[in-house]
Amino acid sequence: MGNGRTGTFFSFERSGISPDMVTVSKSIGTGLPMALLLIRPELDQWKPGEHTGTFRGNNLAFIAATKALEYWDSPVFAEGIAERGALFEKGLKALVEKHAEAKGELRGVGMVWGIDYADPGFAGEISVEAFKRGLVIETAGANGQVLKFLPALTIEEKLIEEGLAIIDEAMASVLAKRVTLREGVLV
Repeated sequence: MGNGRTGTFFSFERSGISPDMVTVSKSIGTGLPMALLLIRPELDQWKPGEHTGTFRGNNLAFIAATKALEYWDSPVFAEGIAERGALFEKGLKALVEKHAEAKGELRGVGMVWGIDYADPGFAGEISVEAFKRGLVIETAGANGQVLKFLPALTIEEKLIEEGLAIIDEAMASVLAKRVTLREGVLV
């Protein structure tokens, strides 16, 4: 899971795991081609330069990664992620409850959330309606049944509220269309 997405720098930190190796890629390079393998020093058997690959990084990726890591120099950044994550959780819970007939189940933590729908087509329909309203949102899951929320860690609260309002409208629109189809009335 992306660095900081769950509230701690590494998602495994919350569970107290101390891994032997950790791979880090897109999130550390801020989307630029870069990957790292973090390994316990006592397990490191490689000589310098022995581990190479296409995504080992380039100057721009290293500079971007360095700048991104500076966000973590202060606990204020992690606190902000927790606050925005709580705002997402509250807003998404309210939407799931408001549109209970959609049978969505909220899952997630921090700044990674999904609403898993019983009907595999529902998330895709919401995505289409949200796009019509100016919001790009992806689906996930084996059958595309999950509406996926992965905002920037630096997203402003105002944008969270605007996005949730668009999702609310999109859900309402999809549900209304389904009622219309079920009742055989064309709009």
